[in-house]
Amino acid sequence: MNNDPVDAKLVQRIKANPKYQELVAKRSGFAWFLSMIMLIIYYAFILVVAFIPKSLGEKIAPDSVISIGIPIGVLIIIAAFILTGIYVYRANSTFDELTRQIKEETK
Repeated sequence: MNNDPVDAKLVQRIKANPKYQELVAKRSGFAWFLSMIMLIIYYAFILVVAFIPKSLGEKIAPDSVISIGIPIGVLIIIAAFILTGIYVYRANSTFDELTRQIKEETK
């Protein structure tokens, strides 16, 4: 670890920047929000498996070999990809712009 006083001063300037505080708050708040959505989806599925498992075993159609649980599981996986995509989109727009502004102001 580098204990160079110049680096410490730069870190302090960045931390003191109001845009840095905004970036940290927005990024962590958004990440927690998306995490909660995913946890709700996942645990709702687990609760259905635990308390009404027969509902997931029902066939999609009378002559089908696929139960309704398979597409629901696939949708949960797709939801994870979509939420990740939403985070990446926001990171590449809002968060990267704030980071750029912070870099410019602390040069």
